[in-house]
Amino acid sequence: MSNANQVAVVTGAASGIGRATSLKLAENGYKVVLVDFNQSLGEETLKLIQNNGGEGIFVKADVSKQEDVENFVNQAVETYGRIDVLFNNAGVIQKFAPFTTVEMQEYERIMSINVKSIFLGMKYVLPVMEKQGKGSIINTASSAGIRPEHSIAVYSASKAAVIGLTKGAAIEYANKGIRINAVCPGGIETAIFKSVAESFEHGGYVPEELSRVRMGRHGQPNEVAEAVLFLASDKASFMAGSVVTVDGSLTV
Repeated sequence: MSNANQVAVVTGAASGIGRATSLKLAENGYKVVLVDFNQSLGEETLKLIQNNGGEGIFVKADVSKQEDVENFVNQAVETYGRIDVLFNNAGVIQKFAPFTTVEMQEYERIMSINVKSIFLGMKYVLPVMEKQGKGSIINTASSAGIRPEHSIAVYSASKAAVIGLTKGAAIEYANKGIRINAVCPGGIETAIFKSVAESFEHGGYVPEELSRVRMGRHGQPNEVAEAVLFLASDKASFMAGSVVTVDGSLTV
């Protein structure tokens, strides 16, 4: 099936996995609605898509705010008339720290951006897809949602919650033509990943243990993008409620 008239919404589209996936979707014919809080980098992603002959729009949004999520969904429908794919990807990492030193403000920030945004994205996109009788939602969880990492318990819990939301919603919508799955990246070289290494170097706190990179290298954003493209497509037509790891065996 051609993707020529299909529309994909990508949150966290300004950089990293979100940018790589936006480019990949556009290369494969999707019209892409790019969503991010960082306007300059989001518009840079849009320019990259347009320079490659793709089509899309950028919408600035704080994905943890209900009105912003409702707005980008409305913008997508007003511009293109439909939403075939939602890559619910925006998220933040927790600063590595001993459990009892985590401030309430940090807990709420992690949960709001990593969990509430996933809930809101699905809440407003699902009625659009239900009306169409078809759609695919891919939520970004993490290898840490399956195998928690040392000193980031709140982040690990937030990503476990994403998996729970994914599976719960998938059960409700599997018989309505809407497939909801999760992708769990781990050890992917992004700006967030690099900031973790920098925090170890300059922050004065290093966890007692770190996961082993068994493949001898870290992953690339494009490797996650390929998995998302597959889950978005009809090639994954019998996959709903699946949790797909792209982590070089971190969770094994």
